[in-house]
Amino acid sequence: MDEDFPNDESDLTARYLSTDGDAETGLRPTSLDTFIGQPRVREQLALVLHGARRRGATPDHVLLSGPPGLGKTSMAMIIAGELGTALRITSGPALERAGDLAAMLSNLVEGDVLFIDEIHRMARPAEEMLYLAMEDFRVDVVVGKGPGATSIPLDIAPFTLVGATTRSGALTGPLRDRFGFTGHMDFYEPVELLEILTRSARILGVRIDPDAAAEVAGRSRGTPRIANRLLRRVRDYAEVRADGIITHPIAMAALEVYDVDALGLDRLDRAVLGALVRGFGGGPVGVSTLAVAVGEEAATVEEVCEPFLVRAGLVARTPRGRVATAGAWEHLGLVPPPDLVIGAIEVRGREPQPVIDLSD
Repeated sequence: MDEDFPNDESDLTARYLSTDGDAETGLRPTSLDTFIGQPRVREQLALVLHGARRRGATPDHVLLSGPPGLGKTSMAMIIAGELGTALRITSGPALERAGDLAAMLSNLVEGDVLFIDEIHRMARPAEEMLYLAMEDFRVDVVVGKGPGATSIPLDIAPFTLVGATTRSGALTGPLRDRFGFTGHMDFYEPVELLEILTRSARILGVRIDPDAAAEVAGRSRGTPRIANRLLRRVRDYAEVRADGIITHPIAMAALEVYDVDALGLDRLDRAVLGALVRGFGGGPVGVSTLAVAVGEEAATVEEVCEPFLVRAGLVARTPRGRVATAGAWEHLGLVPPPDLVIGAIEVRGREPQPVIDLSD
């Protein structure tokens, strides 16, 4: 078999992943020193890893939480790279049965890093097996059914579990308590995204002006994954319709083609905002009703669009439903109602309601 391709797809070293031909993977940082942003998490994690190395011990299990696209998977690869061990990758939804997890754990070599993405979506039988594995490096395999079933203890090699979740509140208490280190990853500042884009452009061999990179960074929603995706799309535009150099006018034109406005809103974001303002007079309106108005699933509106609209100050979540803020009206080129009060949410003479973060 070609040595460039491992024969076990679940056993991937950090180096292999970082040099993969995939565009997104090729842009990932390979060490804590080259990881841009998240200074607090990097400092804390460096202490955990370096302390374990000095003791010659396996590092504590690590839980990384935060919105999608902020670098949790990259951080797991870096942990394996810093330790010089193999990285095994799986996801919570893939672990439907305890046997699936037992098979993976039994194949671990001492010091391996097991990365479980979306760990909050693990099936309960697999999660309960993971408790014992994390604490005692042992699993109990049940053989047989009914009264004749027996439990066979199976020792596994000491390993480090790295769990990633976008919904830390969905983790059960027993699972969360078994992680020795928990790091929360925050959205990036524009200056950090600018540094990331500059590095990515250098790796991709793209020439981009500083003001063009700043424009892309400002429309990336504080998320490196989005920044790198927009960079690749702007590169396509520059190569096809210009001379390949990304100038500020070229970046502006490309972002317009791809329906990314000055705040980073895409077509679906603007559709939701437009339905809320023009279709329902600014609200309040439930997320299910909004979803029907734009022809999307309620989960898509709530999980994909709404978090950024709320963070950008365009939508407020209230007990009565979603309400468009004055910023939303202005972003759509409209004049907000004179009786709209942000902070207490008074809409067209109704009694002020406190802003409480409640889902529909």
